[in-house]
Amino acid sequence: MMLQIRTLASCFAVRYPSIIAVCNMSSSSVNIKFRWGLSPSDPEQNPVLIVGQVAHLNSLTWSDVRCKLEPRVSEEAWRRGLSCVTSSPGDSVELWPRAASIASLPVRCSRHSAPSRSHALAKIVRGTQRATDECIVLVCRKRDVYASAVAIARSFPLYGARTAAAPLAAAGSIPARPSTVTVELQLVKEENKQDGDSEEECLTLDPVLNDSTLSADELNTIQHAADAARLAARITDTPANIMNVDKFIEEACAVAKDLDIAEPLIIRGEELRERGMGGLYGVGKAAACPPALVVLSYTTNAPAQTVAWVGKGIVYDTGGLSIKARTSMVGMKGDCGGAAGVLGAFMTAVRARPTVNLHAVLCLAENAVGPNATRPDDIHQLYSGRTVEINNTDAEGRLVLGDGVVYASRDLKADIIVDVATLTGAQVYSFTSCFTATSAD
Repeated sequence: MMLQIRTLASCFAVRYPSIIAVCNMSSSSVNIKFRWGLSPSDPEQNPVLIVGQVAHLNSLTWSDVRCKLEPRVSEEAWRRGLSCVTSSPGDSVELWPRAASIASLPVRCSRHSAPSRSHALAKIVRGTQRATDECIVLVCRKRDVYASAVAIARSFPLYGARTAAAPLAAAGSIPARPSTVTVELQLVKEENKQDGDSEEECLTLDPVLNDSTLSADELNTIQHAADAARLAARITDTPANIMNVDKFIEEACAVAKDLDIAEPLIIRGEELRERGMGGLYGVGKAAACPPALVVLSYTTNAPAQTVAWVGKGIVYDTGGLSIKARTSMVGMKGDCGGAAGVLGAFMTAVRARPTVNLHAVLCLAENAVGPNATRPDDIHQLYSGRTVEINNTDAEGRLVLGDGVVYASRDLKADIIVDVATLTGAQVYSFTSCFTATSAD
């Protein structure tokens, strides 16, 4: 049996938080729905944002979009707004005050964004949100729709710490109903190479990606991926006094129940030490909530192969006894992003009923400071049998993933192993906060 190990590291920048940012980020009462094609609506009742790359916006005619703009916006105003954003890529124009907007994505594609320009798309969507039901018309190629849809979904995070009611709110006041963001997908046909396209964008595509239609199954996949991205973001955004190891395990169990698969296998606390998983146990043994290896499994009768995704789930990283500086520790609630991403990806993949056996291995721990914390100079024996001398307790990711990867290989008999981790150090400087580093051995 040939074993392939691939590494996927998502890089997150660590920034000093602001109370205003936290208060403004709550979108827990927002539902996101995706549909193909445009439906009539009044922008006064349902604000609308039309967004896409310049060439794709130029392919629209007034008859294509009038159902989203009339009776508030005239054809002349539409053409004027379209002219403004296409002559200045990356800009946006209001066609009707605080109700109808059009925005164009940057022309050039750099290493900071995918061909879909999803990085810029997320910024535009976050800047035009309304506190009501609204519509986003996404104009793009079929090959870009998946990445673009996920970018839009991530612009409406599920976790927020904003106070629910004003201090002087009347007793028994009715809470605001959840708003709905409807993303309507307007697909354009593939064209010849455009300005700013890289060579990779002009490669021959699968014929499925060359048409401008979406099937019901494709729409379901987009919806499931968007929901999973919001789940992963919620887990990562939630502070560690709420999203500890216990709560993360509850999230994994809830996903298994929702998918109607077997309950997760949980190896936890002293059982990790007894089974020889000294890396994961050593990192998390000082915390109030014991560390855990959580395995969700989806199996088929005649699998083509076995795939395991291993996620780093450090619910909070103080650095251990090699403690981080004050400013470096801020934001370390996000160090569970690898495991959160694996959980969300597993949920999306299983709903598509793949023909492979698929496992999600979550390595959960809190890298805390305490009497039982691992010390520099300590020696741990990993699940592989290899001994490791600890020089820096803030390099905990390789320890927990080491045990998870070996478990995937030895116990799950995986043909392909992908490990996913947040790398909050030099990777941010190398690849920026909006780029993913991938390596394969």
